[in-house]
Parts: sequence; C-alpha cells; structure tokens
Amino acid sequence: MYACIHAPGNLPLLLECARGFSPHIEEISPDTIVFDVRGLASLYGPPPQLAREIDRRIGLSANIAIAANPDAAIHAARGFPGITVIQPGRESAALAPLPINLLQGSPDTAEILDLWGIRTFGDFAKLPPLGVAARLGEEGVCLQSLARGEGNRQLRPIEDPLQFEEAVELEYPVDLLEPLSFILARLLNEVCRRLGARALATNEIRLRLTLENAPEHFTILRLPVPMLDPAAFLKMLQLDLSGNPPAAPVLKAELTAEPVKPRRTQHGLFVSMSPEPEKLELTIARIRHFTGPDKTGAAELIDTHRPDSFVMRPFSPGTASQTQTHSNPRLALRRFRPPKYAQVILANDRPARINSPSISGAVVTAKGPWRTSGDWWTQDPWNRDEWDIETSAGGLYRLYQELDSRRWFLEGSYD
Repeated sequence: MYACIHAPGNLPLLLECARGFSPHIEEISPDTIVFDVRGLASLYGPPPQLAREIDRRIGLSANIAIAANPDAAIHAARGFPGITVIQPGRESAALAPLPINLLQGSPDTAEILDLWGIRTFGDFAKLPPLGVAARLGEEGVCLQSLARGEGNRQLRPIEDPLQFEEAVELEYPVDLLEPLSFILARLLNEVCRRLGARALATNEIRLRLTLENAPEHFTILRLPVPMLDPAAFLKMLQLDLSGNPPAAPVLKAELTAEPVKPRRTQHGLFVSMSPEPEKLELTIARIRHFTGPDKTGAAELIDTHRPDSFVMRPFSPGTASQTQTHSNPRLALRRFRPPKYAQVILANDRPARINSPSISGAVVTAKGPWRTSGDWWTQDPWNRDEWDIETSAGGLYRLYQELDSRRWFLEGSYD
C-alpha cells in the first residue's frame, strides 16, 4: 500500500509528516509526495484509520489517498478532495470519474483524446488496448494502464542528508541566561522531535552563539551514550553556560545534533539496576560545574612510569568486568592526595621515626629503598627513594624522599 498527500505550497510540511510514517518517500512535484505505508496496519489499523492519522498529523487542509500502487494513489489524491482509500482490485472503478488531463500526457496525445471525445479515466480505460497501441503508440499504452490503475512501478525515494540543525536569529540582543534558556529549549525540542521521528538519538550537541561585537561562543556536549531528552540537554547547557558564559550579548543561536542509533540494552535478571544514563549524565554535569572539567570523569593511566600519573576522561559505556577472586590476600595502597609532608629521623640510613600532622611514631620495620626517576629531560622530572614502613601503632605506609630537595612525604597507607 502507498499513501499520497497533495497540498499546494507546503512541501516541507508534507515531507516532515511523511517521515513520521516511512523512510521511503518520493517527491512527485512541489505539492505532491507519495510514500510506502506497507506494514503499518499493526500500528495504525486498516487503511482508513491510517489515512485519518495522516490527516491528523499533517495539520492542514490536504488531499490524502491510499492505494495498492503509487500512481493510483497519486491520481486519487490529485483528483478527489479529502481522504480516499482505494481497495486492491478496485482501482479502475475508483479512478473512472477523474478528468483525463490528470494523466499529463504529451500535447499531441491530449489533442487526439479530445478529438475522440475521451473526457475521463473511465472513457479511456474502455478503449481496446490494441487500437490504442496502433494509434497512440507506447505512450498511449502506458497512459491507458495508468487510467485503469494498473501501475506497478517502484518508488524513487529521495535521499535527504541526515542533518539536524535549528537556528534562531534574535530581534534584540540577549545577555541573560534565563531568556536564552527559553530559546535553547525551543531549539532542543524541535531537534529532538525530528530525531525521534527518524527513530534516532544523539551523542553530541553543538551550540554556536553569535555575539554582539565579540567572537562566536561555542559549547559542545559529548554524551557517553545516545540520548534523546531535551530537558536533560537544556540543564546541561545551562550548567555549561553559567560556568563559562558568553563574553557579550547573544544575537543568534545555532544548535546541531549528531544523529546516531538509539541505545538498546538488555539487563540480566540478577544484575543490580544502574542509574538511568540521562539522570547520571545530568548529575555528572552538576558535579563538573562545581569541580571543573578536568576533575570529573573516569581516571585513565598515562603511558609513563611516574607514580600516580593519570588524567580524567569523560565517562564512556563499557562491559561489566567479572570479579576475579584470588586465593592469597593482597594489600591495596590508599594514596594521600596531595602527599603528606613528614619529618623522618634516620638510623643507619634507614627511617627510624616519623612525625607528620596525622601520623607519628617509631618505625619498627622499613623495607627499601626503591629508587625511581624519569622525565629528566623535561621541566618536571622526578627522582626519589621509596620505602614501605610499619609504625609502632601497627600501620603500614608508603614513604618516599625527594632526592633533589631531600624532603620526605607520606604517599599513602596500605589497607
């Protein structure tokens, strides 16, 4: 089954309505489109109900026709007002009252048919096919087939680029976040509506603000998983703009969303539920607003031997790792950030007593030293001796001495 919409002067609105039902859309003319509606009966019911749903969504006066082939639907939409549903096998009878000029043949063929007194599709369909072929040739045979509703061609779908952009040019400059939020909410709602109509989501949103007498302001939201929640997007943009506001009043706002397939996950029956990605990302955005962009995310080790070297990367989805069990107990070092300054008394070049703001006492056991150094060719080298010590109170600690400054620090405690 194929549906056709005919509404003069509203091609963008026709295409937007058709995309909500099918990705296979053919543009016949600036006022007519036809699209494939096969398989939609389970969602919208039989063809009459589907036609009413199309009429409800389009929101303007239009002719809508549904037929078993594209050409029959096109002719019915152009010739009959309102909603027309042609049952399979009834195309010839349904199209019979239509004027012959809807076939849009060549001027010579139209003149011959007029001389013959052919005024409707029904009149043309009754002519003998052999006589039509002898007098009108191949064009006449094709036109008579269309008049009988016997077209069987395939659609030639349009291939429009997947670009989801919205922009608004402001009448007056906006220099406050609250009125700007209303504009962003409108842009986000429209972009998310268009993404949802194509069964898509987004993992990156780019905002470009044209400023008054100042360079453009750019904001990029990179999401760990595909999302489609305009309210969450708006809150993230508000947090970003409040922490990094534009340098001047805003003249124009442009919003772009990167389309991706939506996230589909299936959880195990015995796996605890994790927070929804939208709520988790919004919480992370709030934390990032207070702590800064380089202090929120997942720690990623740097390719170096320097102790405690890592950077913070944005969270990204990953597979849950299986918990590994070890037969032998292992110690874990709980690092102090920053390391705690300490005073150390040596005996025979080994730590004998330690004094620091939080830990003091005699050292009963000291293992080391283990020397580590590197980056001597840079502005920030390291060169130190490390010790593992046990105090008289029973605590186990990592202690190190910076060899260049001769200062001691407590790096962490062992659990």
